[in-house]
Amino acid sequence: MKSFLSISLFASLASAIWPIPSSYEHGETVLWITRDVPVYYNSVIEVGSITYQNEPYIICSQIKSRSFANNESSDSLSAASMIDYAIKSAWRTIFENSFVPWKFHPREWEEPSPKEAAYITKIKLELLQADPQDVAKPLAGEVDESYTLKLTEDGEVTICGNSTVGLIRGVTTFTQLFFKHSQGGAYTTLAPVRIADAPKFSHRGVNLDVSRNFFSVQDIKRQIDAIAYNKMNRFHLHVTDSQSWPLEIPSLPELAEKGAYRPDLIYSTKDFKDIQYHAAIQGVEMITEIDMPGHTSSIWYSYPDLISAFNIQPNWDTYAAEPPSGTLKLNSTEVGEFLETLFDDLLPRVHPYSSYFHTGGDEVNKNAYELDDTVRSKDPAVLQPLMQKFIDRNHDQIRAQGLTPVVWEEMLLDWNLTLGEDVIVQTWQSDEAVAQVVEKGHKALVGNYKYWYLDCGKGQWLDFSPSSAAGFWPFQDYCAPFHNWRLIYSYDPLAGVPEDKAHLVLGGEAHMWAEQTDPINVDRMIWPRACAAAEVLWSGAKDGNGKNRSQIEASPRLSEMRERLVAKEIGAEPIQMPYCIMNGTQCALGVS
Repeated sequence: MKSFLSISLFASLASAIWPIPSSYEHGETVLWITRDVPVYYNSVIEVGSITYQNEPYIICSQIKSRSFANNESSDSLSAASMIDYAIKSAWRTIFENSFVPWKFHPREWEEPSPKEAAYITKIKLELLQADPQDVAKPLAGEVDESYTLKLTEDGEVTICGNSTVGLIRGVTTFTQLFFKHSQGGAYTTLAPVRIADAPKFSHRGVNLDVSRNFFSVQDIKRQIDAIAYNKMNRFHLHVTDSQSWPLEIPSLPELAEKGAYRPDLIYSTKDFKDIQYHAAIQGVEMITEIDMPGHTSSIWYSYPDLISAFNIQPNWDTYAAEPPSGTLKLNSTEVGEFLETLFDDLLPRVHPYSSYFHTGGDEVNKNAYELDDTVRSKDPAVLQPLMQKFIDRNHDQIRAQGLTPVVWEEMLLDWNLTLGEDVIVQTWQSDEAVAQVVEKGHKALVGNYKYWYLDCGKGQWLDFSPSSAAGFWPFQDYCAPFHNWRLIYSYDPLAGVPEDKAHLVLGGEAHMWAEQTDPINVDRMIWPRACAAAEVLWSGAKDGNGKNRSQIEASPRLSEMRERLVAKEIGAEPIQMPYCIMNGTQCALGVS
């Protein structure tokens, strides 16, 4: 971070941007902002092969930020609606969901005086080139998310982007320049500002499991809001699993009616559309996952003939990673017909908001197929061609709907399937898996469970009988210990990946599996630890000198991001106590 005035890092801690921009320079002039500052939007359109630059026009003045939250229209998603949402959301952030930054200054700090205040005079948003056709639901790398932001001492703001999404990222950064005054109003102490910024990776996301525990639409939207504010661009909804099927499928109504925990714990078609729209309007693409052929025993409640090895007790662990056991039969025409109906219903409702569909494929237990009356074998030589046929059928139908398939790593690395060149392979077990995926020529997503699984360290959720409990003491879960933000921040998505294959690593996701997470603790389980993954994916794991990023530099910025999330009513946990934040490096070790 550079400054025009070369001020010390800790002379003014309230100068943070998260994720850290590629280039950031600021001064220390105070400017105030009012609700009625004019915002101008200069858009670009393409007619045939000709690109036209429209005249700037005012898009908002005296913005009523409270009005937009209940006026979302799931029938309209355009670049203009995305910009309108971004500006209104920014106003709500700056004027209603901000905070007084006392924690980021020494005890003797005094707030800037509003007397003889200088003000932001105008804000210009400039789209520099026409958007690609699918700007709200791009394939990785298809949308340029870079932006520049300039704030002069005279109060003129210019945010430029090569896409609408880039403009949205710039507007997000703009909100992080401002703080709430205890007597009312909002100000920045950082003018002039120059920022040039672009993401390192094109896929930056969070995966939320909503099957093992149910989360309301508002719970999910709140996570999407935090994802967008951290400049992440993917929300992975792991919507079904063995424990429940909460997603309404109108052509197969009993799936949710019988497979959900309760009749009221279901995502209706309206809910599903609303969640996808809420993500897309913020430049976040939702990727829906229906895990299969394993993790599907909740289908048994409505279609028992499709599932083998259902709820084997007491030795369920012979047949599945978690109870209840159960997997889709692997050589069944009825399963194929079921999936065709399922996809014909679901995929057209995904297509308006995403270019991807995730078919799962993790933790498939071969023993379950000994109890499958269409197979009666656990021999890999018997199962592998059947699994190939199963995946080919699914992926052909997904492609026919204009979507790109995503699978978990086991389909490629354990089952040795031949996957299409378009298929994205999501890794989770090791860095070696990432290297193996890209070596085979496939695009990969990272998310090593030893670093980026957010559920780890809570202890076992299984119970143990007195006769065996001693052998499991002290009852740690498989991925313990708890993954604190510093561990998450230390992970390099490119570790062990040859330089000539690095371009195949699209990015990654932090994962929130929900065996022990529900609406009460979901915010603090994800945030602000997922912010650390967000910065790694946006800014890279290394600094400009090729060294690991400094915790000492990141900590106050992450603490500030936490305050911003809390102000936005997201229950993020604290990073440090105020004493540490207020006193520079006094809570650091190894500082010379």
